[in-house]
This record gives sequence, C-alpha cells and structure tokens, in this order.
Amino acid sequence: MLAGTSSPERVNVARLPTRAVDVEADENIASLIAVLQDQLALAREGKLRSVAVVSVAADGGAVGTHWSCTNEDIVSLIGKLTVLTHDLMASRS
Repeated sequence: MLAGTSSPERVNVARLPTRAVDVEADENIASLIAVLQDQLALAREGKLRSVAVVSVAADGGAVGTHWSCTNEDIVSLIGKLTVLTHDLMASRS
C-alpha cells in the first residue's frame, strides 16, 4: 500500500543478492550499470514520474517486466512493456 492511500497497490519488488557476486566487467555490464545509474540520478532529482524495465536473463531463458508509476501511467507502461517483451522473445528465434 502506498503512503497516504487507502487502497492496496500492486508493487513489483525484485530482491537483490545479499552480497555482490564476482563478475568480470565487460561492455554489456558497464552499459546496464550506466543506464540504471542515469535513471537513479533522475529519480533522486524528482525528474521521473514512471519507470519501466524489461530484464532478460543472461542465458536468455527468462524475460521479466517491472515498473513503478503513477496510476495514470500504468496501462501505457504495461502496454509498452508487453510489446517490448514480445519483440525480445521474437528476436530470440
């Protein structure tokens, strides 16, 4: 439930590993981290209203969607994530 609301809201929360895993840095990992850091900086500055993320497992075996948004944005974000997920799945073939 969000603070100041009386109705429960669905919240997508992904648990992170309890400790860092040793991984050899490469261009792909650096790119992922840079994108996330850019979005975090915008969120800290109050410049974001909504965020949507599609995550794909390193082996390509799992695709997940995650979002945080205002109620007005949820349908649009879910639609865009659905299209992106289908595109990602189709490109694997």
